[in-house]
Amino acid sequence: MYRQGHNGLLRTYSQAWRRCGVAGWIVAALLIGFYVALYFTEAFDQVAQQLGLRNRWFLYGALYCVAMTGGAIYYLKHHGASRYNQLRIATNLLVQIGVAFLLPFFMTVMGTKDFYFSYFWPLKIDYLYPGTILQYPFLIVLYSMLSVALLVPLLAIFFGKRWYCSWVCGCGALANTFGDPWRHLTSKSTRSWRVEQVSIHLVLGLALATTAVVFINWGIGEDHPSFAAFAFEVQGWYGVIVGSVLAGVIGTGLYPLLGPRVWCRYFCPMAAMLGLVQKAGRFRVRVKDDMCISCGNCSAYCEMGIDVRAYAQTNQSFTRAACVGCGMCAHICPRGVLRLESSWRRQPDKARQGLSVLDI
Repeated sequence: MYRQGHNGLLRTYSQAWRRCGVAGWIVAALLIGFYVALYFTEAFDQVAQQLGLRNRWFLYGALYCVAMTGGAIYYLKHHGASRYNQLRIATNLLVQIGVAFLLPFFMTVMGTKDFYFSYFWPLKIDYLYPGTILQYPFLIVLYSMLSVALLVPLLAIFFGKRWYCSWVCGCGALANTFGDPWRHLTSKSTRSWRVEQVSIHLVLGLALATTAVVFINWGIGEDHPSFAAFAFEVQGWYGVIVGSVLAGVIGTGLYPLLGPRVWCRYFCPMAAMLGLVQKAGRFRVRVKDDMCISCGNCSAYCEMGIDVRAYAQTNQSFTRAACVGCGMCAHICPRGVLRLESSWRRQPDKARQGLSVLDI
């Protein structure tokens, strides 16, 4: 029954732990407590050592894979009728378990420094810090530089940000799977959209500024110890505020209250950068004219807070910087009104500016 997607819509609001009620607050408190302990205590290092793991991050990686696997089973049970969903979730698991966990783990076993090939600057901001990246072999340095300069933006032009945010990124993969039960909690209000526009580009600006400070400090060497101390402080605060609090404690801890894409929607500098490229690229959500029955399923299930129904009602195909191309709006639509497209032909709607953003 649930594999057909829209058949399970009513269950979304009948389960207490998915309604942002008391049960949801309890789950959120547990998740926040977990991330506070992970980032700001030594408890997980002790457990990791007892299990024979190098540090807390490998333990976290293992727990991450378990959470994603369980979430993937849940997701496919409800939405597995779509081949797009099947391939996307399978890719999420393959990348996370194989590339983001096992490969770095075996690199450390072989005596080399671990490297996460599925993460790029500015999401993994230190992968463009000279002091970090130059510790790796030449081929890894080349891979990191070419990925930032060519691979990431080119794929975003051709396929939109979905190639990364919905298929490859570990943060997005956790939201796709473990976070799926709460996707309907994402706010679709105009106010939240305005906050999103400011906050996500502010964090991107902080990432650019932090990287610039680190490069300047690396370039001037040890001749200016006061600036070196300042650069160290900037790196440290960025890591705590963005890497720990926004990405972990808030970004994941608030899944049961604000939806699974809090980090991706409001704070992720990678999502901000890819969103800007997507607006100029070929990806869009196409709306079939005069077919929308205003059921609201598409908006209810949009994890990025886009009021898709408002566009469908007015026959507006659209490209939103926030859209991660998860395809749920198209999957959940009972009439097949919506379709994800990456067309080589320039579409008329790509030239429009200032598309309206409406409340439900």
